[in-house]
Amino acid sequence: MSFLARRLTTATPRLSTSASRAFSASARRDIAKITLVGNLAATPEVKATSTGREIIEYAIASNDGRGENKRTSWFRVATFSEEGPRRDYLTSLPKGSTVFVEGDAVMNTYVDAEGKTRSSLSIYQKNLEVLRRGTSSE
Repeated sequence: MSFLARRLTTATPRLSTSASRAFSASARRDIAKITLVGNLAATPEVKATSTGREIIEYAIASNDGRGENKRTSWFRVATFSEEGPRRDYLTSLPKGSTVFVEGDAVMNTYVDAEGKTRSSLSIYQKNLEVLRRGTSSE
C-alpha cells in the first residue's frame, strides 16, 4: 500500500451507521420541500376536518411552455390557519391571483373505487406571498 493510500485510510474518520448529523442538533426528518408560482384556480375555501379542526384548501395552476407546447400543472394546497387577519386575507383572494407558495410535499398512495393503486401529491403551505392580486368577478 502506498504512503498516500495509507494516509487517506487512517486520516479519514469512519462513521458508524448510528452517527448523528454533525451540522444539526435536531432529529433527522425526511421531508420534501416544494416551491410553486402560479395562479389560484378558485377562491380558497375553509373546510372542517374529521377532528373538527378547520383547514383552508385551494388549487394552483402553473403554466409551462408556449403556444402548442403549453402545459398546465395543477397542485392542491392545504394550510392550517387560525381565525384572524391572515386567514381572512387568504380566503378573500380571488381566482386568478398569482401566488408564491412554499410548503412541504407528501406523496400519498391509495386504492380507488375500481381497485387501482393511485398516488397523489399533498402540499402543506408554510409560506404564501401574493405576487399579483386577481380581479374579483363580483
